[in-house]
Formats: sequence, C-alpha cells, structure tokens
Amino acid sequence: MRLDKFLAENTGLTRAQATKALRQSAVSLNDKIEKNGAVKISEADEIRFNGELLPWVASGQYIMLHKPQGYVCTHDEGNYPTVYQFFDYPLAGKLHCAGRLDADTTGLVLLTDDGQWSHRITSPKHHCEKTYRVGLADPVESHYRQACEQGILLRGEKQPTKPAALTILDDYTVDLTISEGRYHQVKRMFAALGNKVVALHRWRIGGVELDDRLPEGEYRPLSAAEIARLTKG
Repeated sequence: MRLDKFLAENTGLTRAQATKALRQSAVSLNDKIEKNGAVKISEADEIRFNGELLPWVASGQYIMLHKPQGYVCTHDEGNYPTVYQFFDYPLAGKLHCAGRLDADTTGLVLLTDDGQWSHRITSPKHHCEKTYRVGLADPVESHYRQACEQGILLRGEKQPTKPAALTILDDYTVDLTISEGRYHQVKRMFAALGNKVVALHRWRIGGVELDDRLPEGEYRPLSAAEIARLTKG
C-alpha cells in the first residue's frame, strides 16, 4: 500500500491533506521522517502522524450496519452525514458500502474492504436479491403483485424491471424483493403503479437478514456463515 493512501485511511485526511502533511514532515516511517507519499509500506512498518502511532487494521472486514434515516452511504461530505461516522478510524477509511441506500431509507447495509466480495453483491449478473419493507401512501391494489412479477416499465427507461416478488402484509404495507439496483427503483416502481412510497426499509440482502437485535446506528461483524452465503449468492 502507498503511504499517502494509508495515511488518508487511518486519519480521516483527504489524499491532498495527507500529501501536505507529508511535505510538512508530520509523518515518520520507522522512526525517520518520510515525505514521499508513493513509498510502499506493509504491516511490518511503523508509521506515526504528528508523533502518534497509526495502527493497522487487518484486511477482510465484513460488517452489517443498521442504517438510520438521514444518513448517506458515501465518503463524500454533503448535506447529510455519512454512515462512516458510525466507525472510528482507521476502520472508517478502509470500508465501502456493498450497495447503497438513499438518505431516507433505513435498514441493512453491508460494508467491507473486499472489492471482489462487494462486486458479487452489487453486480447485476449475480442477481443478488434484496428485500424491502415498503410503506405506501395509498392502499395496495390487487394488480400490484402481477405487475411486479411481469416487470414494470419505469419512466424514462426502455426496458421493464426484472420480475420482482411482492408480498402484501396489510392495506398499506408490502415486502418487495428485487434483483436489480436501478436508480430509486422501488420508489419508481410504485410511482409507475400510481402510488407513493412513504417509508422504505431494507431487511434482507441475499441470504442475510438484518439482525433484529441490532439498534439503528449500530453494527456487528458478519458471521462466517453469513459471509459464505453472500459469496455463494
């Protein structure tokens, strides 16, 4: 790993800020000042920033987060806080979301530092199913289930959605299982049916369900069995 990348991941600095810190002699590598951010480092090296030892975090992180409303799944700063604020550095800098949720959507988010693993979850060719609990503004109509199974043509698109499974829970609540990840797909599907989504909660990805003992804003590592189920999915 490059030293500047390690510094950014372990301190919360941007890559540009990390480069500036290196130039200002704020970083030492094995007790010697190092200004070259491109130098390669390993877990055997000792890196200090402003005299503080920066720990290594082991590779192979697989985490389940119960995302609250009002957070976004990005490292970029914007109008909303990010889910990475629930993690301390250096872990926060290493993780990425294996499939995002909108700011107003709650529920299961998987985070990892394993790009190949997350690709299996997010790539359309792997057809990893996600199940959402959907609250609607108007009552569920009898044709919704068949429409979802047949595919719905979304506004501005040429191809209908892939077959989706709809389970009606009550007059205003359904579970919807999809295998795609189009932009605002669930909301757009119900908009095309003449309804409006007022609450959206993802509770399943592949063979893994959100732990019902996990409060909003809390996370836990995935078990070996959960990781395997998603890898095979």
